[in-house]
Amino acid sequence: MLNGPNLNLLGTRQPEIYGSTTLADVEEMCRAHGTTKGVEVTCLQSNFEGQLVTWIHEARGVHDGIILNAGAYTHTSVALMDAIKGTQMPTIELHITNVHAREAFRHHSYISPVAIGVMAGFGAKGYTLAIDALLGHLEG
Repeated sequence: MLNGPNLNLLGTRQPEIYGSTTLADVEEMCRAHGTTKGVEVTCLQSNFEGQLVTWIHEARGVHDGIILNAGAYTHTSVALMDAIKGTQMPTIELHITNVHAREAFRHHSYISPVAIGVMAGFGAKGYTLAIDALLGHLEG
């Protein structure tokens, strides 16, 4: 599970939009959910685009898939798109909010064309839903 810029501020950054759940809460919830499914969930967060690209590269051959909340990089990063496409890692694009109900600039994603699916608008619960979706994809 990779989280991009500003997601380290979850719980305090605009709680009326993103909720009061912290990133630590999300990570613990995902690890616990993974345990119930018999898988290990690794959680990483960076505010730096290049670090996210490096982690995507490093995931190949080590992890079975990626859940990526790229934050604002979703709408700007050709580099993340190319990393996912280049590594051919099954990736789910994740958003806490429904980006399609927000500002127009959030409606375009560079990640969606190379993702196996998009999870948006389910709050922090979207992370565990994305785990289930990724596992379903891998089992299919």
